[in-house]
Amino acid sequence: MLILSFVLLPVFGAAGVIALGKNHWKIRNEFFRVMTFVSLAFSAFFLVNAYNGTDFTADFEGAVGLGLHFRADGFRSMYAFLASFMWAMTALMSERYFRNYHNRTRYYFFNLMTLSGTLGVFMSDDLYTTFVFFEIMSICSYAWVAHDETEGAMRAAATYLGVAVLGGMVTLMGMFMMYDKIGSVSFEAIHEAKGMNLHLASALILFGFIAKAGAVPVQIWLPKAHPVAPAPASALLSGMLTKTGLFGVLVIAMNLYSGSYVFGCITLALALVTMLLGAVLGVFSTNLKRTLACSSMSQIGYILTGVGASVLLGEHGSLPAAGAVMHMVNHSVLKLVLFMSAGVVYMNLHKLELNDIRGFGRKKPFLNVVFLLGALGLMGIPGTSGYASKTLIHEGLVEWVVHTGNMFVFRFSEWVFLFAAGLTTAYMLKLYVAIFIQKNPDEKRQADFDNMGGKYLDARGRIALTLSAVWIVVLGVLPNGVFMKAYTLSEHFLNQHALHEIHFFSWVNLKGGLITLVIGTLVYLFVVRTWMYKKEEGYLNRWPSWLDLEDGIYRPVLVKFVPFVLSSVCGVMNGLGEWAAKAFMNVITFISRVMDEFTDHIVVIFKECALVDRDHDAQENPHSGYLKHVRSFFDGAHKWRKRLTPHVRPDPREVTNLEYGSSVTNAVSFGLILAAIGIVFAFIYVLVPMIAK
Repeated sequence: MLILSFVLLPVFGAAGVIALGKNHWKIRNEFFRVMTFVSLAFSAFFLVNAYNGTDFTADFEGAVGLGLHFRADGFRSMYAFLASFMWAMTALMSERYFRNYHNRTRYYFFNLMTLSGTLGVFMSDDLYTTFVFFEIMSICSYAWVAHDETEGAMRAAATYLGVAVLGGMVTLMGMFMMYDKIGSVSFEAIHEAKGMNLHLASALILFGFIAKAGAVPVQIWLPKAHPVAPAPASALLSGMLTKTGLFGVLVIAMNLYSGSYVFGCITLALALVTMLLGAVLGVFSTNLKRTLACSSMSQIGYILTGVGASVLLGEHGSLPAAGAVMHMVNHSVLKLVLFMSAGVVYMNLHKLELNDIRGFGRKKPFLNVVFLLGALGLMGIPGTSGYASKTLIHEGLVEWVVHTGNMFVFRFSEWVFLFAAGLTTAYMLKLYVAIFIQKNPDEKRQADFDNMGGKYLDARGRIALTLSAVWIVVLGVLPNGVFMKAYTLSEHFLNQHALHEIHFFSWVNLKGGLITLVIGTLVYLFVVRTWMYKKEEGYLNRWPSWLDLEDGIYRPVLVKFVPFVLSSVCGVMNGLGEWAAKAFMNVITFISRVMDEFTDHIVVIFKECALVDRDHDAQENPHSGYLKHVRSFFDGAHKWRKRLTPHVRPDPREVTNLEYGSSVTNAVSFGLILAAIGIVFAFIYVLVPMIAK
């Protein structure tokens, strides 16, 4: 019961946010922050007990169908603590960041709901529980991406939701198949099923988790969602929500496929492509948050490299497994620092393009130091946390060669590893130089930047950034102390053995860091500053606009190919008889219309009645007293009249018509239609064997 209380605590907090948000917005703001710190204290309790060897379990048989099962062991408690820490730090930053925002009640509500989903994932002890909270987290975090309700935000949110829904439905199908084969989806049962033919089920399950992690080929949401989401949300999307996907990957890889050569090679190949492609996109990007988003994609590749090497080594894979888990932790902390730093830039300038923010960081020593620590950590500079975890992953690759002698694959993997790390150095140099060293070409604008003094960030923001950045140094300076203890907590979850002491600062390991620095510096000087930067024009976006996986492949498939297939089915049915074609078309049309209308009306009622910022309404409404209530009544009646009036609805495949003013728009309707189709197929999968019997 203790674990369930911990997981559901943010849900009660979200209800409180709505209740307070109507008339007590200042109390609402503080209540939101208090709830995140209560969650942090709760998670610290589990972590301390796990460190002392005490695990907590909770089983609720029959709940939500197959029951909910939780466990608070070392790894899960550690990541629940890290998630709560990140939520608390971004909550401190949110006070200043959202000062002039509308829809803050909505943001705080979905923020806490997403926290509950995230904690549920990390505390889960079977895939069904993981899936339930994974879907809660995915749907609730959609509101983060769509928060600004601009054209770009709505399109990115539609992509995010589409990937989340399709990934979730595919994962659900895989779970059905696995449950049918082994009679359970508990982590222990999956471990005992090692060696069974569960390849198709595993592939389907991993699809949804890899989609959330942001790995190739379903990484399309990540570079588009992060730039449009509020910076505190971007820090959580990149630093934490991607780790829920990796959590699922670890469960399958370490329990079911440890020692599998084929699975290890496939994972390693996906990792190298993800790592390199993310780094290349980061070099080409000219938007601060998009660059950091592409960087997240690349760092996910590093983590998957550690997973792949650990799978290949089997029971001897402790070294790369430790590197993978520790780089998960590092990446969470690093992106927390970097995205919150980007938030400082945005909340002062409301711009993110490098040409617009050039020179902002000059004469701001605090922001300079914090951002520099994050950049150095991401680059893997010795003395920072990023260096230690990347060293472990690299050492894991070396150990694999020692065991197998596969020198060609190792050399290829190592050079991709080092080259991608060099590109990381190049794009972080680009960001740092642009923001903190170069001057803005507009002298008056640069003078405004320089004269801000300390007013660009409040005390709470400084505390949040300081507490986050200090971990980069602690983890980097004391790798054998802090890192190895953290890995010890993860041994049981990873099914690996204890590690010996690692010589992080030996010349062999330092040499790899030096090589990446040289590669990165050369790329920055001869590619970025020569080809991608012109003194008169500033930074140039050299990435070909046509080279877009979403617009070039995925959307055409969903918008053109799928309708073509459906029309072909109608043609076949028409051959059986006109009644069959009409019946098929009527069923599809009916389901689409019901889902579309039902979703929009529920969302409108929810937003208009519950998620309203009364403080902004009061500031912007010039009417008061009796006239205010009269005007409010007629405004509400007019809105409902417009919604009930028949009209041509916008194409759900494209950007939504924002006149509806809802936080969740036709993109949700489109996503729910996909979900409904997935559920139908799931039921068919379950019912057909029963009917056959």
